[in-house]
Amino acid sequence: MRIAIIGAGPAGLYAGTLLRRHFPDSDIEIYERNPENVTWGFGVVFSDTALDFLREDDPETHAAIVPHMEMWRDLTLDVLGERVAIDGVGFAAVGRLHLLQLLTARARDVGLSPQFDADIGDLSRFQDHDLIIGADGLNSLVRQSDDFGVTLDYLDNKFVWYGTKRPFGTLTQSFRQSRHGRFNAHHYRYTPDMSTFIVETDSATWRAAGFDGMDEPAARAVCEEIFADVLEGAPLVANNSHWRNFPKLWCETWHRDNKVLIGDALHTAHFSIGSGTRLAMEDAIALVRALKDHPGAVRDGLAAYQAARQPIVKKIVTAANQSADWYEGFAARMDMPAWEFADSYIRRAGRIDDDRLRKLAPAFMAGLDLYRAKQEPAG
Repeated sequence: MRIAIIGAGPAGLYAGTLLRRHFPDSDIEIYERNPENVTWGFGVVFSDTALDFLREDDPETHAAIVPHMEMWRDLTLDVLGERVAIDGVGFAAVGRLHLLQLLTARARDVGLSPQFDADIGDLSRFQDHDLIIGADGLNSLVRQSDDFGVTLDYLDNKFVWYGTKRPFGTLTQSFRQSRHGRFNAHHYRYTPDMSTFIVETDSATWRAAGFDGMDEPAARAVCEEIFADVLEGAPLVANNSHWRNFPKLWCETWHRDNKVLIGDALHTAHFSIGSGTRLAMEDAIALVRALKDHPGAVRDGLAAYQAARQPIVKKIVTAANQSADWYEGFAARMDMPAWEFADSYIRRAGRIDDDRLRKLAPAFMAGLDLYRAKQEPAG
């Protein structure tokens, strides 16, 4: 097979490595429009169980990545200074750039030569290829080249992605009232001394605070002021840190002719459930498995990929969209008592009840039961 992979993010690099392993005689090209060792953002977070797919399907890549990850067992909600811990929710995080470097090294180890700083422009040069894989993110050239049944909407909340040189013990959600309005920060460490710090607010508060007229340093200073007690003097660090609205992308059609989509070129999942990179890499696994199961019949393999993978992804994306809806209304929920707020938060994706929570987070449920008991009228 002659294969072109457009995009050298986690999806594209991992797809290339797997394809080389299962189709060693194939001609595999990987093109990335950005320079090597350049990315935006800071850490990438996985649930601890999300790493199981790597351990089972690709122990070599699992062994290459896991030693570089920061891990913890709990999640913390900090609501106006009142903290509630939720146990049993394990996470692991790694720097996004470091992850890309590890995956690039894996691709080179199997004989691939990703081409960076390669602006493709159009797909005409690949028309004689057996397969074109669109792993080129939200603004995918491959997706825009054909009709993939796209739905693209944007959430109302604004968010901006920073880092900070202050490690946090767990993934923490800090909710704060400021002179501008209500804000949330999602923050977690991804190295022993560095953390991701995502600031979020509703669009009305964003405008009232004047962010629409601020340059990046001024906006960063305001965020440092809002979360001064959380940062404890540590500055925020910018890296292409501009306010955005989260895109909700979904494609009903996953393949057209010799073209197929994976990762953020195909679907997005809100960052509040930490599944974007996992989904991208699992897409790569599913695609390669389907092609392997249909030797010599690429288009049959692409159809099998969509048939097997789409229902799984749709379930996760639906949960992510429900989680995103919860965040769209977090400001009003901050009026709730902390324990009720935490209960609402942990159930936000609509997939968990008391019985499951008692098994998953027994210490949290014990605290919630105690809170509930105190609210019951005496006598």
